[in-house]
Amino acid sequence: MVVQIFPVMQVALKRLSRQIRSLTLALCLGLTLLLTACGDSVSTLTGDYVEDTVAVVHALQTTLALPADAEGLQESEHEAHDLINDYMSKYRPRPRVNGLSSFTTMQTALNSLQGHYNTYTNRPVPDALRTRVEKELSKAEKAALRGT
Repeated sequence: MVVQIFPVMQVALKRLSRQIRSLTLALCLGLTLLLTACGDSVSTLTGDYVEDTVAVVHALQTTLALPADAEGLQESEHEAHDLINDYMSKYRPRPRVNGLSSFTTMQTALNSLQGHYNTYTNRPVPDALRTRVEKELSKAEKAALRGT
């Protein structure tokens, strides 16, 4: 003897199963986003614009000063790349900061350097670019310390 489920009950069970699947999918997606957003990268930025600008300038000047055949240059450039990303993502959305001349100068230098790192991963920074970026970095540092 086969038990027949009433048509109303079949519709209710289908609806319930669809809701459970949707809830499970939403829960999995939420957990995935939460866990990937909490990656292992630790930002060295303090949140103070002037301190962070000076620290980024010094870190990049140190990286740019390394000779092309220096041991650890690739790792240093990779760290510089990550530092540039952290700095720009932290300060670009802040209206109080991104209108300052120090920030626009810094942004110009960082965009140039980041463009080189993204395009020419295994090549040293050309002398002309190095000179220009170093000049812009020191100008941005001085302006940030002045508060402009």
